[in-house]
Formats: sequence, structure tokens, C-alpha cells
Amino acid sequence: MNAVGLVLHPGRDCRTAVRTITEWARAREVAVLGLEVEIERIGAPAAAVEQRHLARRSDVVVSLGGDGTMLRSMRLVRGCPAPVLGVNLGRLGFLAEIDVPELAGALTAIDERRFTVEARSGVRATLAGEDTTAFNDIALVRIPGRGSTAAVEVQVEGHPFVRYAADAVVVATPTGSTAYSFSAGGPIVSPSAEGLLVVPVAPHSVFNRALFLSGGEKLALEVLPTSGAIAVEADGRVVGHVLPGDVVDLTLLPAAARVVRLGRTTFYQRAQRRLRLTGSVEAD
Repeated sequence: MNAVGLVLHPGRDCRTAVRTITEWARAREVAVLGLEVEIERIGAPAAAVEQRHLARRSDVVVSLGGDGTMLRSMRLVRGCPAPVLGVNLGRLGFLAEIDVPELAGALTAIDERRFTVEARSGVRATLAGEDTTAFNDIALVRIPGRGSTAAVEVQVEGHPFVRYAADAVVVATPTGSTAYSFSAGGPIVSPSAEGLLVVPVAPHSVFNRALFLSGGEKLALEVLPTSGAIAVEADGRVVGHVLPGDVVDLTLLPAAARVVRLGRTTFYQRAQRRLRLTGSVEAD
């Protein structure tokens, strides 16, 4: 390993984790890279690089924070070979692999190639020629106090399929199936699956089912004339607004990022723990 990249949570205390990384790297003559504004904030002894160079110059990118930091790290490495190692800081993260006490051992395992990588799909939203990428979901969300529901037509392969009048319509990747989509009643989908989930949030209709499309099927959402104002969110960030008549094209991005797995837990074990899943009482 020649270089480790850092992505830091904007508010949580990352100093202990960063100290562990820099001490490990110093002993092995490995460079530590970081984004200037982040490493200056905590006085980290790392080389500052521009955001567009972090993934290209790193052999692994270490995400220090929660799921939001992990998603941002995945967006940074999109299309680059460097995998992301997620490290929990504070609350249990669904996407992270380890906690801070395990960090030095995890870096050693990566250096010795005792790990696997798990490919994660992304989703690209195209609106008026502008592209936005997310790894959890793209959501069309009604703006409170700004009129009626989000009225959206789901189009598959260029043909209308179903219309939703809802608080939001979420298009989730398999990774995002345990996030906003899950809270709206959507299914849990294995991250190894390739496809997109379309899930209405609080729909005002008899048809309230989710839809799962394969990665090769063309998906678009058209805002209907009866719709109120709609915000477009990517991984929880507002990235734009749409009006009646606008069309948002959604495209699956297979294996857009890779995450480090050390073989300690499975996806289903993490889902069970994070979501506190239990069986029916009648089944016991």
C-alpha cells in the first residue's frame, strides 16, 4: 500500500481515529492524504489534495463517520479502483465495516490483501441535461406548504406504467433499500442484486406497492400537471426542483463504487442488527 485517503465526518471528533491511521502509516512509510478543509479543521498530519485527486491517488479511502460520510466517500471514489473502508464514529453505521479500536488491524489486513471488496451500484438522475449521482436513493419529495402531493407518473421503457400521488416517490439502489425506501415499506434487497426500487411514500391511492426494475430497463419519472412543488433529493441532499411537465431519467450505475469487507459480518447480519429485526411472536 502506498497511500491512504481520509474522508472525515464534518462534526464528530475524528482525532483518535486519524492518529491511529497516521501512526500506522508512519511505521510503514505509507502516505496519508486528505481534503484540505477537513485535515486543517483537526490539524491532521496528512497531505492535502484536491477532491478530484483523492481517490485516484489512494489505494484505499477510509471513511470516518456514519452512513452519510460513507455515502459521500462512495461518491468521491465513483469510477476509481480504490475501495472505501467504513469506520463507525458514534452511532452504529449500517454501511461501515469496523469500529475505531479495530482500525489498525483492518489497515494491516488490507495491506496484506486479506480482504474482499463488495461492489455497490449507484443511480444517476438526469434532469434538463444535468446529472446527479447517489448511492442510496433519488427522491422526488413534495414541499410542505407548497400545494398538493407529489403527483408522478412512472414510465418503464418509454411507456406509462403507474401514477402515484404521494408525499414522495423514492428510487433506491439495493444499498438504499435499507434507508428511506425501507421506512416507506419497501423490501430489503441484497446489495449483490442489480436493479432499482421505486417506492411511494404515503401514497394517496389504492395501489401502494413498490416496483423493482432490472438494471437494463429504462426508467423515468414525469411530474404530472396536478402535482404540487417537488424537490429532488440525492442521498438526502436537495439537488434541485421540478415542476409539472418535467421528466427525471433514472439510470442504474453497476459497480460504481467498492467497499472493503473483512469477512466479519454478512449483509443480513448487519441488516438484522441495524434495523433491529425480529420475527413474529407467533413464530416462537
